Amino acid sequence: MSPDVPFRPHLRPTLAFAHDVLAAAMAWCAAYWLRFNLDIPEGYLRDMLRQLPWVFGVHMAIFWLLGLYRGLWRYASLSDLQRILVAVGIGAIAVPALLTLLGLGALVPRSVYVIAPVLLAGMMSGSRLAYRAWKEKRLIALVAHPEAAPVLVLGAGDAAVLLLKELAGNSQWRVLGLLDDDPRKQGGEIERVKVLGPVNRVAQVAQRHGVTQAIIAMPGTTHEVRKRAVDLAAAAGLSVITVPALADIISGKVSVSALRNIELDDLLGRDPVELDIPGLQSFLKGRTVLVTGAGGSIGSELCRQIARFQPARVVLFELSELALYAIEREFRELHAGLEVVAAIGDAKDGARMRALFAQWRPEVVFHAAAYKHVPLMESANALQAVQNNVLGTLAVARAAVAAGTGKFVLVSTDKAVNPSSVMGASKRLAELVCRALKAEAGAKQFVIVRFGNVLGSTGSVVPLFREQIARGGPLTVTDPEMRRYFMSIREAAQLVLQAGHMGRQG
Repeated sequence: MSPDVPFRPHLRPTLAFAHDVLAAAMAWCAAYWLRFNLDIPEGYLRDMLRQLPWVFGVHMAIFWLLGLYRGLWRYASLSDLQRILVAVGIGAIAVPALLTLLGLGALVPRSVYVIAPVLLAGMMSGSRLAYRAWKEKRLIALVAHPEAAPVLVLGAGDAAVLLLKELAGNSQWRVLGLLDDDPRKQGGEIERVKVLGPVNRVAQVAQRHGVTQAIIAMPGTTHEVRKRAVDLAAAAGLSVITVPALADIISGKVSVSALRNIELDDLLGRDPVELDIPGLQSFLKGRTVLVTGAGGSIGSELCRQIARFQPARVVLFELSELALYAIEREFRELHAGLEVVAAIGDAKDGARMRALFAQWRPEVVFHAAAYKHVPLMESANALQAVQNNVLGTLAVARAAVAAGTGKFVLVSTDKAVNPSSVMGASKRLAELVCRALKAEAGAKQFVIVRFGNVLGSTGSVVPLFREQIARGGPLTVTDPEMRRYFMSIREAAQLVLQAGHMGRQG
């Protein structure tokens, strides 16, 4: 065992205690020194040294009894200052009382009793604040890093305050100013950084200061407000990054300075749909849940959302070995307390599905495995689309009925409505398979969920547009007047869970 492992937890409070007691002695001597204009007479010097052990002892007792050493100096705050003032105040009364009882009080100049507590409070609080400033790199921040990139922060709320504190002394970013639409904040300063005006002035401010980077620090505002800030910054030609989601900051998963690029969800244009969290908790908690296509864009996000609601076990079923390995590894790292079963196989393989269901007896099944790329499933691949989407659904559904699964949720598509493509027709047939099997299911429930365009999912238009933009264009669209309504992958997965919870037979 390393010798400093058990010692380090006790070393810091011991050093802090020693520092404060030493400060008490130094403050007593300094008070005499100031009282006599930096030249203490020999007689008073002898008296001071006789009194010093008692001053030392009184403050030792007070500091220890008041528990000044439970907090960490790195996080020194107003509450720590309050405890220091109380301790010093008690000492300012106890020291004269004790010296008087010992017959030493008459030898002390009265001004020393006033000067010493003031000096002691300054030494104790000043040391703590200096240590915190050093640990937070505030002392370094007094000298600006010449290589740090200038940046504007859009938003001047609590998240911006936390961001400025964490970026203090950062050699990568140098915050030149804040922008916020609240007129009460404009013209003021936060952490010595001025609020330069409303967000719509971002282009003017950036041009004036030569800024090329903006940080969106508005995690608690509506999606519409954040998107407007992103649009304004992008229109000004700035590279835009943002702070993490408010829920992740509050939960402690990430710090506010864990900046990330703008993601597709940030551009959705509306606030996400709110879920029935208690209902989903009762639907999934303590149950065995099986997800087919668990390595796909929708299936993997379904698994992540399911894990939030404390299931007893999640069975990940996937045909692609690489995709299954990736999602299983993610779950092993992020959900160590959850039982995870990684099962490889083809949904069309009836024997494999029956064996899997017989072994794990899932109570809830989400069937997300499918071929869904519309152009690719036409002509030459039409038979494969029908086999995978229809016969795969039939095999999984029959295995679910045989195993007594309580609820079977088919993830379908809006393209199954009056289908004009092979993919859409195959998904419509899969829906009809589920409707036909409900007669065999008895009390078991089949639920079919349809949704439309999912931002960034495999085979969707957004990754295609991204590639086309990277190549310099052109963008290929079906029609100049076409309009699409998107949901994020996370939102789509959550809505599938919600529909699975709400859906009833028939």
